Amino acid sequence: MKAVSCSNARLEVVDLPSPVPARGQLLIEVLRCGICGSDLHARQHCDEAADVAAATGYDGFMRSDQQVIFGHEFCGEVLDHGPRTRNAPRPGTRVVAVPLLRRGDDVHTIGLSEAAPGGYAEQMIVEQALTLPVPNGLSADAAALTEPMAVAWHAVRRGEVGRRDVAIVIGCGPIGLAVVCMLKARGVRAVIAADFSAGRRALAQRCGADVVVDPAVESPYDTAAGHGHLKRASDALGLAVGTVEKLYRARLPWWHVWRAAEAAGATTPKHPVIFECVGVPGIIDGIVAGAPLFSRVVVVGVCMATDAIRPAMAINKEIDLRFVLGYTPMEFRDTLHMIAEGKVDVTPLITGGVGLGGVAGAFDELAEAGRHAKILIDPRSPLQEVQG
Repeated sequence: MKAVSCSNARLEVVDLPSPVPARGQLLIEVLRCGICGSDLHARQHCDEAADVAAATGYDGFMRSDQQVIFGHEFCGEVLDHGPRTRNAPRPGTRVVAVPLLRRGDDVHTIGLSEAAPGGYAEQMIVEQALTLPVPNGLSADAAALTEPMAVAWHAVRRGEVGRRDVAIVIGCGPIGLAVVCMLKARGVRAVIAADFSAGRRALAQRCGADVVVDPAVESPYDTAAGHGHLKRASDALGLAVGTVEKLYRARLPWWHVWRAAEAAGATTPKHPVIFECVGVPGIIDGIVAGAPLFSRVVVVGVCMATDAIRPAMAINKEIDLRFVLGYTPMEFRDTLHMIAEGKVDVTPLITGGVGLGGVAGAFDELAEAGRHAKILIDPRSPLQEVQG
């Protein structure tokens, strides 16, 4: 079979033997596979990422001198089952799968490990237990976006965003756009998206953002003014003292009133939930500096370099900083059905398609913040250049 391998940052089409599924595994024909920002990062920075992964207890992440087949955002068709494996889903069934693969006692990340080749290939292996049939006649293009949309759904859930909260998305690349989509699917009424690229701001609008901002012209945090967010420490201090003074003048035991209000959640100042979807040094510190007091910041972007923040700034503003990774199998399954049931429209994210022979060029196009968000690979397509 043909596949695109990455070794020492070089992408090339190679001929490989067809993979053979083990017990509990399926062989699928890849119909579509998305090019993820993680693939672009891993191509250039996999050794740094592997060091971090090893420090957290996973030593199977790809290294630059290995031959790795990228691709963890895929939709395929079942071809065969491993030995002593239940015949489900049946051959011919269109499926997606959580991109994890067992090799003996170890579990590896599909498309980001030499031990688990991904979907930049005509065929690949997936775990039967993690495989889901594609419902409602959903297209292969849309189904392939289950994985990145699940990342966004996990981030939105970790952000604990309420419908009346203000959500601010910093960066409108593929993951930022996916977060916008999932925020609107959750029913969040005020979604502000910020990006320097006019093309990406236009895509954010198509994904449902209520306000789009060019941060070179205006601050997304100023755009959220009027929602009761506190910008200055003196405002927070004045609110606390003023509340006690009013209760004291009313001859009320302010501590009892305060405790009751606290139990009802009425003492928590209004604050936005901010999603960092850029992943370059300086972004987190910039968000902390610009955000209103008590903001919750959800870090979704993957910064591969060493970064620095000013803890005192975050402390003085009591910023809630959360980092997210991946999703649960349930979130993956729920995301697939949200897309299939029309609760999430992923079509604005799909901006191009290419065959295996055009993958290296597609990487170059995606490295530039322009018109493309998600480029899908069709392993059977002869396209040598991105179309769309």
